[in-house]
Amino acid sequence: MKKQTPKNTLCLWYDKDALEAARFYAATFPNSKVGAVHKAPGDYPSGKAGDILTVEFTVCGIPCIGLNGGKAFKHSEAFSFQIATDTQEETDRLWNAIVKNGGEESACGWCRDRWGLSWQITPRVLTNAMAKGGEVAQRAFAAMMEMGKIDVAKIKAAVKGDDDSPKKVRSKTKARPAQKPKKK
Repeated sequence: MKKQTPKNTLCLWYDKDALEAARFYAATFPNSKVGAVHKAPGDYPSGKAGDILTVEFTVCGIPCIGLNGGKAFKHSEAFSFQIATDTQEETDRLWNAIVKNGGEESACGWCRDRWGLSWQITPRVLTNAMAKGGEVAQRAFAAMMEMGKIDVAKIKAAVKGDDDSPKKVRSKTKARPAQKPKKK
């Protein structure tokens, strides 16, 4: 029986290392794997016939295709994968895997991988608190605004009202997804 192509697949643009990225995602995230690798049948603007053109892969069960399209387009924070975690250990493992593999830290649970793709490593305790609304959400949100990688214990303390974090978000605080550091 022939494998059916999914109706919806995320196409992610890479310079030339879609296969390396797909292998990293498959090794890092649960329910992730590398599928078919397709070579270009002819020359194209950023490559030659026989170069890897596309790579099929899944990230946490989401079908993706990596396109080695060259330097014309870059990833931005307008798109990110949000990965739900259940423990601090899982949060640390995923965050550290991304950051220590050439990625960058950012604010509020966001980080960026070495290929420029943004990730939100988000403990469920935070999303559950935000879904409750009211004061619980306000306290969890205020605690999150002070963080890079999410600290589960601090979010739990904020939910209970046992934290030392601000009760309201400071107007100066701006949550920003991963941004390139300013060059000195």
